[in-house]
Amino acid sequence: MNSAVTTPQETSPYLDPIDRDGLSAFAEKGRNNPTSRGKNNVRTVMLGRYRSLSYVGDHEPVVVDEPRHLFGENTAPAPGEIVLSGLGGCLAVGITAVATWKEVRLSKLEVLIEADIGNPAAWGAGGAQMQSSEMGFQSIRVKVQIEGDASREELDEIVRQANFYSPVANSLRNPIPMTVSLAD
Repeated sequence: MNSAVTTPQETSPYLDPIDRDGLSAFAEKGRNNPTSRGKNNVRTVMLGRYRSLSYVGDHEPVVVDEPRHLFGENTAPAPGEIVLSGLGGCLAVGITAVATWKEVRLSKLEVLIEADIGNPAAWGAGGAQMQSSEMGFQSIRVKVQIEGDASREELDEIVRQANFYSPVANSLRNPIPMTVSLAD
């Protein structure tokens, strides 16, 4: 019979950090070529009703649906909720990167998002006649719950800086050229 006693592994109160050296190399690459751009590709396949699958790289597909009051089956988040989850993820990534750059260890990071959206135009299927600026998100409110080995002022500056440089936040804030057309 084995009489060895095991003790629980010591755990850190901090979130797992990212690779600071890799982050520094990525930042230098951006400084050396500020006009460089990456590309995101998504293929969305409609399954029926409002349920669809969006394929992103080699990942499992992202399932999108609408709630029952909008004639969906409520089996997955709605498209607007997916957009907001992208915003939350982008802000969390940015906050983590800025904290790592400033050598601040985070012990908690949660991004809470609330947005006002309506669909009186019924997706253009006979609803209210509206201008494009009157549709989509009309207001987005983000609250960040963050803790770490820094003062509240330092944490606030990390959040402010991550928000300013967030690609997704800036895509929502700023008008961007977009085309939608039939494929060849």
